[in-house]
Amino acid sequence: MFEIIKKSIDWEGRTLSLETGKIARQADGSVVVNYGDTSILVTVVRKKKEESVDFLPLNVQFIAKSYAMGKIPGGFFKREGKPSDRETLISRVIDRSIRPLFPEGFHDE
Repeated sequence: MFEIIKKSIDWEGRTLSLETGKIARQADGSVVVNYGDTSILVTVVRKKKEESVDFLPLNVQFIAKSYAMGKIPGGFFKREGKPSDRETLISRVIDRSIRPLFPEGFHDE
């Protein structure tokens, strides 16, 4: 069975809670972050490098689901579309922020 770990603190007058082990169990790591009325699921998947690469193949995907914001797509297309420019820019900001945190020589995918 999976161990569910939940930690909460009061921060700036709101409750910040981190919970792991409940959802996204197939990922190597996952955390659900709740702060006020905002919830974020963060997942990490890691694969050992198979060939010699001299860069960090980091892939960041920020996806804001329309149905999470109360917007249900109507008409023929019921699925989410391609990422918006805003989602692409947020993904780049996250990538640029966490890339320096990886150790030198870390080249896993």
